[in-house]
Amino acid sequence: MNHPLLSRLEDGPLLADGAMGTMLHATGVPIDACFDALNLSDPDAISVVHRAYIAAGADIIETNTFGANRLRLEHHGLADKVKAINKRAVKLAREEREISGQPVLIAGSIGPTGRSVGAFSRTPVAEVEAIFREQAEALLEGGVDLLFIETMGSLDEMDAAVAAIRAACDLPIVAMMTFGDDGSTLSGDLPRTVLRRLVDSGVSVVGGNCSVGPGKLLPVMRMLDRDRHDVVDGDRIHLACLPNAGWPTFVGSRVFYPSSADYFAGFAIDAIDAGVGLIGGCCGTTPEHIRAMRDAIDGRRAETAGQTGEVPLENAEGATGVRIRIPALPVDPLVADEPTELAQKLGNKFVVSVEIDPPKGFNPAKALAGARMLKDAGVDAINVADSPMARVRMSAMTLCYLIQHEVGIETIVHFTTRDRSLMGLQSELLGAHAVGVRNILALRGDPPSLGDYPNSTAVYDVDSAGLIGVIKRLNSGADSAGASIGRPASFTIACAVDPTKPDLDDEVQRLHRKIEAGAHLVMSQPIYDMAVWTGFLDRYERAFGTRDVGVPVLMGILPLQSSKHAEFLHNEVPGITLTDQARERMRLAGADGRREGVRMAQDLLLEAEPQVQGIYIMPSFGRYEVAADVISVLSPDRVAAIR
Repeated sequence: MNHPLLSRLEDGPLLADGAMGTMLHATGVPIDACFDALNLSDPDAISVVHRAYIAAGADIIETNTFGANRLRLEHHGLADKVKAINKRAVKLAREEREISGQPVLIAGSIGPTGRSVGAFSRTPVAEVEAIFREQAEALLEGGVDLLFIETMGSLDEMDAAVAAIRAACDLPIVAMMTFGDDGSTLSGDLPRTVLRRLVDSGVSVVGGNCSVGPGKLLPVMRMLDRDRHDVVDGDRIHLACLPNAGWPTFVGSRVFYPSSADYFAGFAIDAIDAGVGLIGGCCGTTPEHIRAMRDAIDGRRAETAGQTGEVPLENAEGATGVRIRIPALPVDPLVADEPTELAQKLGNKFVVSVEIDPPKGFNPAKALAGARMLKDAGVDAINVADSPMARVRMSAMTLCYLIQHEVGIETIVHFTTRDRSLMGLQSELLGAHAVGVRNILALRGDPPSLGDYPNSTAVYDVDSAGLIGVIKRLNSGADSAGASIGRPASFTIACAVDPTKPDLDDEVQRLHRKIEAGAHLVMSQPIYDMAVWTGFLDRYERAFGTRDVGVPVLMGILPLQSSKHAEFLHNEVPGITLTDQARERMRLAGADGRREGVRMAQDLLLEAEPQVQGIYIMPSFGRYEVAADVISVLSPDRVAAIR
């Protein structure tokens, strides 16, 4: 399972963000304050910093959790807040990523405990590992993409942190020591020793951070680059360098760092030449430094690209990202009345669709990048949710349009009756048809009481079966009032079913009504045991005399990430019910939860393939690569007989 961090490092240097504490101190937070506690007491301050680094062009942002382990928090009377502080930190970072729409990776920051570790320490190694594991598990529960272990002066403490994380998960680890003027760690270990120990422990990226400044760390990077080719498996290791902005000076109660943004731009080029793949800043660096490094890295990339034109574009705010090209509509947008590609595939091949959530802000870059990756993985269609859980996101219809025109893969838009009157439903459907969005999953939608605007008024002029009837009428060439729309539409209509509901007899009747209303396709909520689906069909047969619902079925699969993720979905997310066997399997998986979740999904997929016409994968936390891993077990052609 190749992680996005490693895939992107193979393609070229990545840029991490800069200092969090420096930015907070600049706003007046005392240098001896507990910066991590601000995740709870002043979350807006943290969000502003994340937002600035993303706008500056960072590919990776770190959570505000450098000192959020039990021992460090104990000094501030917050030892009981480890989980709350770390989870909230991840949420804040993820929110800013969603708002930006950029494919930014979230790194969980883990710093030293402040206790010595090793032969002469009074603190047992097992205790230190437990402290690191507690923090790592909270970060994992929040949904980080990778872990940064940083500013470690002791290799023994680094070993304890790596062991703790590896016991909890298999996400990539970026392990960074701090080095002195003599090129060795504070505990006296040379770069070569650090490299050998960390390669053996299974980290993905080795490097240095903090220290003094670029001038002191770059020689260490050159030694690591030379030595990694002489170490067994060393060639698979990437290097990281995140130095301070020089040696700090104190003016009154304020801390200042001397290195300018221009100086760091030069450092970025020197780091690339030294073999460094992950570049960023530590204490004293700001969004200005990150912007300068972004420009330098992109300039170097443009030079090496030559005449290929592979130069990063800039968005309207000047941040490196994706500029969306809106193509002109055809002269007659309603000429395309052939069945959709999805309709033509159903029953002729095993169809795979994957869900992508729209961003919470203006920029769809992350969603578009995910769609491109999934298209390359062989997915047939992209599902786009309509403000799931009644939380405000970009229009699903707009994102479908962008995906189809920018990526070239067909979409299935989730279309709810929650927010639209009967007139509004039809107007938006006509517009969707005009721009080629013609696969519609007809839904009632989560009520506003679940989301961020509980006082918002739901519309619900019609239910999901009523919406199917409206679309069917458009397919006949008329609106719901009988007025002509000029020619028949050619929508493919999907409906939802939840075979895990407590009242299955009612759900059987509801599904039958939807199919009678005109649905062409059924898409199920996620299940974790084929017996759940066959049990539902048993009830359908008792009610209607046949196990054949009459239309193709795409079975829902939601790969689990960990035992805690499984319990959260089972207990807190409407429409998702896990079997006891699935929950127990994830519990037993322990640190191997992500892989076990993929294996479970693959097992279910292979068992489902002879019984349904396709699958509908719902990856968590925007980890679309997990969907690609799940479908990798399918044969290349995925041709299935009509059943």
